[in-house]
Amino acid sequence: MQFRELSVPGSWEITPRLFGDPRGVFLEAFKEGPFVEAVGHPLDLKQANSSVSAAGVVRGIHYADVPPSQAKYVMCPRGAVLDVVVDIRVGSPTFGRWDSVLLDDVDRRAIYISEGLGHAFCSLEDGSTVVYLCSAPYAPGREHGVNPTCETVGIEWPTTGRDGRPLELLLSEKDTAAPGLRQAQEQGLLPRYAEVQDFLATLR
Repeated sequence: MQFRELSVPGSWEITPRLFGDPRGVFLEAFKEGPFVEAVGHPLDLKQANSSVSAAGVVRGIHYADVPPSQAKYVMCPRGAVLDVVVDIRVGSPTFGRWDSVLLDDVDRRAIYISEGLGHAFCSLEDGSTVVYLCSAPYAPGREHGVNPTCETVGIEWPTTGRDGRPLELLLSEKDTAAPGLRQAQEQGLLPRYAEVQDFLATLR
């Protein structure tokens, strides 16, 4: 299992070793030792979620108030998604930057997105299934979003699916109505980098 920190500090691409034979494939989807070595603290699992999405569905950019926010270890056991992390921490040296990882049922990579960061993904085929291991339970009053088509963030969403056909992006009403990054900052909705760092220090 290999961890590679992305260009948004606090997020990692995880590539498992696949063991295949005529019966199929086996892999270790999560392993505490390598996780702690890369991230600096254990994953305190509080909730596991799963979503199934049609091709073109975009979910996010979602985040939660710090503390305790909600870190996510995300996998795609069926189908394919472009998974995106966004630095929404006001005062961060990489504020507004995004990075992405292709999660699919071939390489079976995962992505870890630590507390205080934004998360989104786009489904690249019908029935794409995403599993999220979360460090905190869902709490509606602490959950927020940034519009995934925000020009300030400038995420380059896929225009074609896994099969090469054109993709038509589909957002929920809530995500469509979400503010852009600058608007969310002006409204005081975004986490602050220093506060996030202080909280992460308590986890180590």
